[in-house]
Amino acid sequence: MELISKNKNLILALDVTDRTRAVAISKDVADYVDAIKIGYPLVLGAGLGIINTISEFAPVIADFKVADIPNTAKLICDLAFRAGAGAVIVHGFTGHDSLLECVRVGREYRGDILVVTEMSHPGALDFMAPEALKLARLAVESGACGVVAPATRPERVREIRRIVGDLTIISPGVGAQGGSAAEAIRAGADYVIVGRSIYNARNPRIEAEKIVREIEMCR
Repeated sequence: MELISKNKNLILALDVTDRTRAVAISKDVADYVDAIKIGYPLVLGAGLGIINTISEFAPVIADFKVADIPNTAKLICDLAFRAGAGAVIVHGFTGHDSLLECVRVGREYRGDILVVTEMSHPGALDFMAPEALKLARLAVESGACGVVAPATRPERVREIRRIVGDLTIISPGVGAQGGSAAEAIRAGADYVIVGRSIYNARNPRIEAEKIVREIEMCR
């Protein structure tokens, strides 16, 4: 990704709903994360302005998993980037025209578009996994900056890496879902995404630091 440095290789998934708690956690872990991923739970709970607030601590990835017709996708991405997001996560299954529109808006704001290839939960095996490699190819062809691939299935990260080349791979599912940060990085992920293990910890900063050390050991 252009807007975050690959320093700690860790992205926090901040899936909380309370603004005060979100700000406190972001400030606490800022030294140990390369970016903070914000989704609908926090935006619906605290408002779109929370993106700009959290961006004071780390670059923000708007995890809106955009999946709509080109015009609607454009509107969502535009609002996210205008609110201060450095990157937006989108789905690729809506097709090339919707994805191209997201990429166009991202370039307009000098922001990144990350395409979901395969999600980290077991249900992704039902429909997404069989199409994941095709979605990875679409991400490359559309000029996206990177893709999302599951840390819970590192073998899939390896397959997707072979297709996307030097595009950024961010991998969710570390911690509460059972994925290993070290295995995901060794498989080819640039960043691992960790949520509950950090934000539900008694001391989120210590937990984030522990994960960073685990990653450092596998470099």
